[in-house]
Amino acid sequence: MNELFVIILALICALTLTWGFRVLPRDGWQILATLPVKPLDNGQWMGINLIWYGLLTANAYLAAISILMVLLGAAQIPLMGVMLLTSSLLAICVPASRLLARIIEGKAHTFTVGGAVFIGIFAAPWLIMLINHWTDYQLPMLTTLAGISIAYAFGEGFGRLACISFGCCYGKPVSQSPAMLKKLFSHWHFAFHGKTRKICYASNLEGEPVVPVQALTAICYISTGLIGIELFLHGYVPAAFSLVLLVTQLWRVFSEFLRADFRGNMRFSVYQMMGLAAIPYALSWSYLFSPSVAVSTDLSLGLSLLWQPGVLLFLQLVWLVLFVYTGRSTVTGASLSFHIHRDRI
Repeated sequence: MNELFVIILALICALTLTWGFRVLPRDGWQILATLPVKPLDNGQWMGINLIWYGLLTANAYLAAISILMVLLGAAQIPLMGVMLLTSSLLAICVPASRLLARIIEGKAHTFTVGGAVFIGIFAAPWLIMLINHWTDYQLPMLTTLAGISIAYAFGEGFGRLACISFGCCYGKPVSQSPAMLKKLFSHWHFAFHGKTRKICYASNLEGEPVVPVQALTAICYISTGLIGIELFLHGYVPAAFSLVLLVTQLWRVFSEFLRADFRGNMRFSVYQMMGLAAIPYALSWSYLFSPSVAVSTDLSLGLSLLWQPGVLLFLQLVWLVLFVYTGRSTVTGASLSFHIHRDRI
């Protein structure tokens, strides 16, 4: 059953990523909908843009939380404790993604996944200890951290699709890359279209072949997450946690060298420093709380949680809040006009 679950999940991930890589760079895949909010003097209406970035980001969070619940449910960790931990992490990390972008990049209208992840890695063990101390829901430290790390790998992997749709977190032009990368990405690259996409207005790279760093990150993270699930379900919790953490954070450091978007004024960015600093910090928790025996898991118990009405309502609420928070564009605007079809009166 474990292998079947991983295979089905891998197929779903492959289909989703293939669709995203082919479709989302095209023009027309940034704005999801526009809502009229205020009449203007010229007879038009000012509009608010709801963007695919928000929809895909909310979907990514939903996938990550669902995987977290399945894994920790399979390890027979109390559901209410998992939901409390999830809510606490989201309450810290989601606002931090905007706050840290303002501090590091000097931009008030953007998000930083790297900064939010660093805060989450730092805060998660302490939140687990607080929950264990103040509630009756006992969360095994390393098992819970392993589940969080695997869920994060899937969340950021799917979240790269949101970056493709908005044209952010983009790679360097293939023409300016070293010879080896130029040869590798001469046929497989991204070329973004649409004047309101970040790569176009911030770097004037509309239509320019660029290194598909978002796709590389998505493939790396989700592949690592799948291996992590396999290890977790077979009870190898320390290996799952260490592997996922090392691969994701080392890739974060390396992938920054492939990116062309603004990452601060330092040559070695703050986000790269965060990625490196997170590794020894997190692995120290693995050393301190490593279980002496393999963790027993039952996948059917974890999957059954997703069919509980309370869990479904919780997931829907989280999705809605995240879409409202990340889906309203503050860097693009719209003007709308309305008219009557006279021939249909």
